[in-house]
Amino acid sequence: MAVREAHSDTPVVGIGRMPPASTKPAEPLQRLVPRPLTDRARSWAVTLSLTLIAGLVRLWNLGYPTDRGTPVFDEKHYAPQAWQMLRTGGVEDNAGYELVVHPPLGKQLMALGEAVMGYDSWGWRLSAALAGTVCVLLIVRIVRRMTRSTLLGGIAGVLLIADGVSEVQSRIGMLDIFLATFILAAFGCLIIDREQVHQRLATVVGEGRVADTDFGPRLGVRWWRFTAGVLLGLACGTKWSAVYYLVAFAGLSLVWDACGRRIAGVRRPWAGTLLRDLTPASWALAVVPVGAYLATWWAWFSSETGVDRHAVGNQIGAGGPLSFVPAALRSLWYYSAAVLRFHENLVTPAHPHPWESKPWSWPMGLRPMLYYYESGAGAPGCGRQDCVASVMLVGTPAMWWLTVPVLAWALWRAATGPDWRYAAALTGYAAGWLPWFLNIHRQMYFFYMTPVAPFLIITVTLVLGEILGRARDGAERRGTGLLVVSLYVGLVVANFIWLWPILTGGSITPEHWNAELWLPSWR
Repeated sequence: MAVREAHSDTPVVGIGRMPPASTKPAEPLQRLVPRPLTDRARSWAVTLSLTLIAGLVRLWNLGYPTDRGTPVFDEKHYAPQAWQMLRTGGVEDNAGYELVVHPPLGKQLMALGEAVMGYDSWGWRLSAALAGTVCVLLIVRIVRRMTRSTLLGGIAGVLLIADGVSEVQSRIGMLDIFLATFILAAFGCLIIDREQVHQRLATVVGEGRVADTDFGPRLGVRWWRFTAGVLLGLACGTKWSAVYYLVAFAGLSLVWDACGRRIAGVRRPWAGTLLRDLTPASWALAVVPVGAYLATWWAWFSSETGVDRHAVGNQIGAGGPLSFVPAALRSLWYYSAAVLRFHENLVTPAHPHPWESKPWSWPMGLRPMLYYYESGAGAPGCGRQDCVASVMLVGTPAMWWLTVPVLAWALWRAATGPDWRYAAALTGYAAGWLPWFLNIHRQMYFFYMTPVAPFLIITVTLVLGEILGRARDGAERRGTGLLVVSLYVGLVVANFIWLWPILTGGSITPEHWNAELWLPSWR
């Protein structure tokens, strides 16, 4: 297909269809070993330049706006909780102070910013801005490795910088950008793990040992997958919704193992995966994440005043069939069950939140969120007395409005190509979006798509790679593709610049404000 041929002479395999076993040793070797990445210095120059730009965009005037010096929207929950953690050794110990409905890690990271900058808007937003900047670095490196193209990696970085969802969530003291960072980093680790596994299989093929057993070789210690497990555990320690990514990525990793064995010529690749890979995968992507998740509760475990820290013997009895479980773990289970009940009962009331939305509207961002709005004397700067200042969470339409055709094309390519890269991006997208349909009556908001945005951008970039064409297609075809891709990226950047005032709280006239609201559902 066009993307892989444009940036690598190595065919690739996805999860849509298993390739036929090869009888020629050279063929599996060619399929297993990707084209080497030789532009290391240039790629890092591109990566660090885009990361610097992302940092400037995320940090510019970060302390504005506030609600008369206080947090805006859900910052009102997390900013004071993070400040409390800073003063109490990393634990929330006052259940009546505010709602404590998420694991502690995201708030602890926010507390680091407050430790540096103090309890002000810069303090409770600094860590989020840095996390959003790291996301740009990650996506450049990930897409470069997936496509073997620094150009496409750089394009992905530009698109993420210019995404309204990622921009706003990087500039507000909430948890979702931390979740996105951990998930994207875990995804990148699994990409490297896949490549490492293929290189190990290629070694076995080259040495003529692949037929020694019907199940193929053992693949050895896989530190990148172990690291992915740690990162996914930390993601769960930020928000529980990360568990869907954990399940999806574990399945994806096992399917990649089976596909790799099939390409190598293993006679029973699926049985080999179950026999050789399932137990190590369970360790790396089940046991390790649980351990990492529990580690995020370190302050709660070491405290005497954490919420429900001593539930055993108080709210619940000390005996029973589970009395062999340490009291601290039973208390955490009790506390977590109470939090889960809170989320399950957070249903849409008769008069829902004015900016609530349902997941079917999220792919195109049909119902964004208004985090902040001020007009008149409270929003000076536009040269008039009736200025408007706002912060609206909205996906850049030049990307988000193409979601349906882009996802449809990705499904087609993953199923008929098959291309593992489309399948990987779709897995990440589906893990962050589809689970919200399980309880459709629950209160939901568009900011839940924050960790999904990078996977949309990866998919868009893969499509742009197809438009760009193959390196050997000829100068005219290549030139036309480059022109189309350049015009599209320019359109996204221009769209982002147009939205800039309502992404950052800039003071604009009422006429400009109305011109920013492209759909009736944006009002």
